[in-house]
Amino acid sequence: MKILAVAVLATVPCWAQKDDAWKPFQALIGDWVGEGGGGFSYQFDLQRNVIVRKNYAEYPAQNGRPAFRHDDLMIVYLDDASKRPRAIYFDSEGHTIRYAIAVSGDSLIFESEPGEPGIHYRLTQTPAGGRLTGKFEMRAPDEAQYKTYIEFTARKK
Repeated sequence: MKILAVAVLATVPCWAQKDDAWKPFQALIGDWVGEGGGGFSYQFDLQRNVIVRKNYAEYPAQNGRPAFRHDDLMIVYLDDASKRPRAIYFDSEGHTIRYAIAVSGDSLIFESEPGEPGIHYRLTQTPAGGRLTGKFEMRAPDEAQYKTYIEFTARKK
């Protein structure tokens, strides 16, 4: 009986650390509607061990380009070694992005890992009062600065 109690107590700090790691993400959890169309959701999964983001955007035909839909999936998880949040992203265009995640004030900053080849990406999201503002930026390997690709706003359903 004493061994079981020690084993249970030994796991409590791990749970507390995991819960603290998810705290900055709490305001993202739920379903969101993009103000320019589309939408996304952030939901806990695997017994609160990961957060799954599903996103879609529909683009009308324009400038000779047919209408199309973009879908993506991102899984946020805690790195085994550092216990810091990281993410991996996949989309319907064949992209895969591995992100390190930082918190700055109320903003969550998803940034391509430095060792990744090719274009680097940064996604900044700031939730406040049932609304979310965001910016997706890109930087070519030979450039020092990120360039804004898209800015967006969304409201929680």
